[in-house]
Amino acid sequence: MNKLTLSLGSTLILTALAVTAADKPKPDLSKLPPAATKTVDFDKDIKPLIEKSCLKCHSGEKPKSKYVMDTKENIIKGGKEGVAVIPGKSVESPIVHYVSDAIEEMEMPPTDKREKYPALTKEQIGLLRAWIDQGAK
Repeated sequence: MNKLTLSLGSTLILTALAVTAADKPKPDLSKLPPAATKTVDFDKDIKPLIEKSCLKCHSGEKPKSKYVMDTKENIIKGGKEGVAVIPGKSVESPIVHYVSDAIEEMEMPPTDKREKYPALTKEQIGLLRAWIDQGAK
């Protein structure tokens, strides 16, 4: 391989990454409720929220969006949309965008399913944000 081939290949990869990033909708950050101010414990505060609100669709053999939320590690890892949690950065974490309805067409739970699967409250989202901001431990 010569330098021109490597350069052209690198350019194509970078262009593909830029197009993919540009295609992703930007979240409306004004919709994010504030993070809770208390120290959050995953097992006590976050796990019950996930079990009650998320596992019906995000577990088992065919989880929605290939996003399994059965363990803390899987919650952070995400699914087909990529990483869901960026430890220390709840404002940048896609899971927060989804549960806060900050990205149209990516609301979680989907708006047409909320009668059966209620959305997280602002307080619950605040706990999720605090857990992420505190390092997602």
